[in-house]
Amino acid sequence: MPSVIETLLPRCGVEFPKKYFSIISLFRIILGLFDKGIVSVTSDLNRPEYYINRELSWLDFNRRVFEEARDTRNPLLERVRFLGIVADILDEFFEIRVAGLLQLRDSGSSTTGPDGLNPDEQLQAIAAKAHKLVWAHYACWNDELLPALAEEGIHLLEVSHLTGDQRAFIQRYWKEELEPILTPIVIDPAHPFPRVLNKALCLGVLLRSNGSTAIGVVTVPRVLPRILRIPDTDPGSVNLVTLAGIVAYYLNELFEGYEMTGWASFRVTRNSDLYVNEEEADNLLQEIAESLENRRKGEPVRLEIEAGAPERLVTFLRRQFGLQDDQVYVADGPVNLNRVMTICEVVNRPDLKYLPYTPVERSLPKDPDQFFETLKSRDILLHHPYESFNTVIDFISMAANDPRVLAIKQTLYRTGEDSKVVQALIDAAEQGKEVTALVELKARFDENSNIEWAKQLEELGVHVVYGLLGMKTHCKLSMIVRRDEDRLRRYVHLGTGNYHDVTARFYTDLGLFTVRDDITAEVAEVFNLLTAKSEETFQKLLVAPTTLMSGMIDHIQREAQFAREGKSARIIAKMNGLVDPKIISELYDASIAGVEIDLVVRGICCLRPGMPGISEQIRVHSIIGRFLEHSRIFYFHNDGDSRIWAGSADWMNRNLRGRIEVVFPIEDPELKDRVFNELLLCLNDRVKARLLQPDGSYIRAEPLPNESALSSQDALMSIAQGHNIELPPPNKLFRTDNPSKTQAA
Repeated sequence: MPSVIETLLPRCGVEFPKKYFSIISLFRIILGLFDKGIVSVTSDLNRPEYYINRELSWLDFNRRVFEEARDTRNPLLERVRFLGIVADILDEFFEIRVAGLLQLRDSGSSTTGPDGLNPDEQLQAIAAKAHKLVWAHYACWNDELLPALAEEGIHLLEVSHLTGDQRAFIQRYWKEELEPILTPIVIDPAHPFPRVLNKALCLGVLLRSNGSTAIGVVTVPRVLPRILRIPDTDPGSVNLVTLAGIVAYYLNELFEGYEMTGWASFRVTRNSDLYVNEEEADNLLQEIAESLENRRKGEPVRLEIEAGAPERLVTFLRRQFGLQDDQVYVADGPVNLNRVMTICEVVNRPDLKYLPYTPVERSLPKDPDQFFETLKSRDILLHHPYESFNTVIDFISMAANDPRVLAIKQTLYRTGEDSKVVQALIDAAEQGKEVTALVELKARFDENSNIEWAKQLEELGVHVVYGLLGMKTHCKLSMIVRRDEDRLRRYVHLGTGNYHDVTARFYTDLGLFTVRDDITAEVAEVFNLLTAKSEETFQKLLVAPTTLMSGMIDHIQREAQFAREGKSARIIAKMNGLVDPKIISELYDASIAGVEIDLVVRGICCLRPGMPGISEQIRVHSIIGRFLEHSRIFYFHNDGDSRIWAGSADWMNRNLRGRIEVVFPIEDPELKDRVFNELLLCLNDRVKARLLQPDGSYIRAEPLPNESALSSQDALMSIAQGHNIELPPPNKLFRTDNPSKTQAA
């Protein structure tokens, strides 16, 4: 059997000598192995210090969104909206991520992730960072946004400061709309502390009567608006009050007979993850519906309470919910800060919002034969929201009414409450077509909507399936089988985003129409996999959990090999999150080999760029703008024969291993050029992009010398409308400078 040296020597072009090696010659050979990249100095790419903690990275994403609320270049009401979005993101973070860590800690688990932190260490780090974030959120609200709103004549008022007609309006609203549906509770042996639902806004009250003390609680109803507009005193002004403020003003009437010595608004966040044993569930739809009810009553994970709350009340509530001190968050303003987004809807001030943007309509024939003939003639790529999602709706609607169409198969992840796509499927079923809908019941926070659609579709004769046990179906696929004049033909749409006509107006996503037989046949195989649990093989598509992981690793390793051979090597990848440690270690190895790597990661990123000897060739961009960056795109230079993929999957553990995902090739040369150029626009964003630093912090991307301050989203809106945008020069494709290092300096 040959020795290790005998095996390796031919790989570095060295002929194995017949005589024994000298120490010097052996040393030279080993240096040759390192030089060729066959052996790496850094053999261990899994060291904890090479990885950023996932949860802390999520909080950093929250901060980047928060920066948009502080950015005075954004219209004022859009800044208010960003602050509300920040609060929503933080709610979900506590409901899902923190809740999961608490369960791990309480179970005694000391499991560590790639970054080496155990659950307790993560929770401590999260608390420290999250408290600072919350303080900053309210400082922005009080010191920046409220004064700016007041300058524009938009006032959030205290009820006690109202006079005249305004006071009369509030009194009528209290008597007619609010008081009749409130239920004040005084805590005593006969009236235990109520079951406060997840994120329900409540008021806690300290009471005194006949020398004894008590605590009262009243829940503010969800059915009423949290911010109410009241009659304006001056022309052009807008006056608002919070619903909690109205309730607080009339607390004495609710707790009549008691002296009120203190009060505060509060809100509790609960564990909202679903726990469903799919293997033992006889009816998955019913099982999930029952679990949704329990979500509102999960274990408490966070208490938010108004600043200035009496310490006795804070202590009582903290103990009542079984929380530690660092799980109590002080709100110096509206406790439900996400509800400030209501102001954007109530106030009709277009001058304080983004200029309206109407997605460009892709002009396709209205006649079914001509419509499908157009799709048959060439691949068509849509980039939402720059191009209208209506074309996708037309695709399914046209099929529903076309007598030549025999069958429609559709995946549904997030659809919305008034889905035009679902309505088209219903129309098709009513016309006798064979319709199959894969409805994902576990689409987080959209479960109720999907359950209702599933019931309705089943009643109308649609064949409804729920995918594979233990796995979410996250792929975005639509397939139409049509009897054309020459033969039966499949027409498919593959996307990076959901079939949701509302979110398609502000999520950036790609959608591809194609009739390529090799691709459409494999789309049919994916549907067979979902409905019949069949074992399928895929050559054109990358499908999780079977071929996606290995396919991506193969592409990364191929670029690394090209770099070792002295050839140009380049990776550009755009996604929502980068977490998977195997993918990250492969990217590190590619960087060591000399591959130029640019990543556009909107949210969580566990990779550390710019580490000497490890990730010097990797740059990580994050774009936070008017639209939510949602598309997943993967570019590999491939020695000049580039490969471009798009699809539903991020480089995260759940997407690569625990979901049904589809990543599809873009093969039309013109479309490949288009997608590549759009990726370059993202890399050259100098307005809304941030650059990840080796220490895990982010800095704003600033124009380099002789560069303009380009916003990729603004540029793409202009391109969609037919304007020419100057693209970066070709020599930037393989730049060796590190923008993050340059700008940090």
